[in-house]
Amino acid sequence: MSQEHDTPEAVLKRRARALGFDAAGIARADEAWEAGARLAEFVAEGRHGEMGWMETTLARRSAPTAMWPEARSALVVAMNYGPDHNPLETLERREQGNISVYARGRDYHDLVKSKLKQLAGDVAEVTGAEVKVFVDTAPLMEKPLAGRAGLGWQGKHTNLVSRELGSWFFLGSVLTSAELAPDVPETDHCGSCRACLDICPTDAFPAPYQLDARRCISYLTIEHAGPVPREFRAAMGNRIYGCDDCLAACPWNKFASAASEAALFARAELKTPGLDELAALSDAAFREVFSGSPIKRSGRARFVRNVCLAIGNSGQPELATSLLPLLQDEAPVVRGAAVWALARLDTARFAAEKALRRDAEQDTSVQEEWDLGA
Repeated sequence: MSQEHDTPEAVLKRRARALGFDAAGIARADEAWEAGARLAEFVAEGRHGEMGWMETTLARRSAPTAMWPEARSALVVAMNYGPDHNPLETLERREQGNISVYARGRDYHDLVKSKLKQLAGDVAEVTGAEVKVFVDTAPLMEKPLAGRAGLGWQGKHTNLVSRELGSWFFLGSVLTSAELAPDVPETDHCGSCRACLDICPTDAFPAPYQLDARRCISYLTIEHAGPVPREFRAAMGNRIYGCDDCLAACPWNKFASAASEAALFARAELKTPGLDELAALSDAAFREVFSGSPIKRSGRARFVRNVCLAIGNSGQPELATSLLPLLQDEAPVVRGAAVWALARLDTARFAAEKALRRDAEQDTSVQEEWDLGA
């Protein structure tokens, strides 16, 4: 093997791939970057919504060295979780809940962190330097760091896009005090495309490369604890945990492949779960069904609130029976969502009855069926 391939950087990238990561790159961690200023502006404008932790950790998020002054380099890795189908297709199945692709398998935090710890051991062994491991629960801005490491670029939807992996991958980082040779940062390849912006059902992008989390369905279904603002409820459709629309719309996904890590495969019961079944989950049942899933962290009340709204959007009055017990639910946010959903289903039923009566005036056989079912 040539001396070039035996560099510490090449060795670490090979080890990253051997651990199951699909891409790896290196960035300087101690250089000034504009991402911190953009984040401060985002928070100052209140676009972070109820995510108070973004404000309290703002200083630590401003740069990698703000969190760890000794950091000099970052080994950033990506793990593909690509779906084996078009996620947008499940939005048409209104009697079923649509769960974001990343949350249909095992909680990625545990999986990625476990592999990152092994990789960190390799970094320490190869460089002899200190290391620290970060998945997205830590106050480290991984997307701009990954862009600097050449893994992709932040698209107009603010998520990272890769020419090889498309939009479907998790990020992890190993910071080290070692001086490693950085890779060439990736450039923006969005061009004039607006697919991710135009598909957003709640207009969560004030402008390209800007996000208002308060309008984002992922934020509303996962981070937002109270009642979902009325203006967004209908637009949520059957999305009960997260939203993949802007990711799925990206043309670069034509180069993406399905996940190869078995732990990230979608659990059968989470691909297209029935809304009536989910509405019936008690707290204990919720914790059992979503054990080992990132969904468990949101809590039963928030999740069932989302299910109620999806039932209201289903246009299927027969699902109303699954809402009736929730009118007495101990969680006020669930009771309120159930009331809204029942009213919306009643409106749908009224519209259907009106259409049926109109048809009945022209068709006696329809009139006979109406009389039998009335």
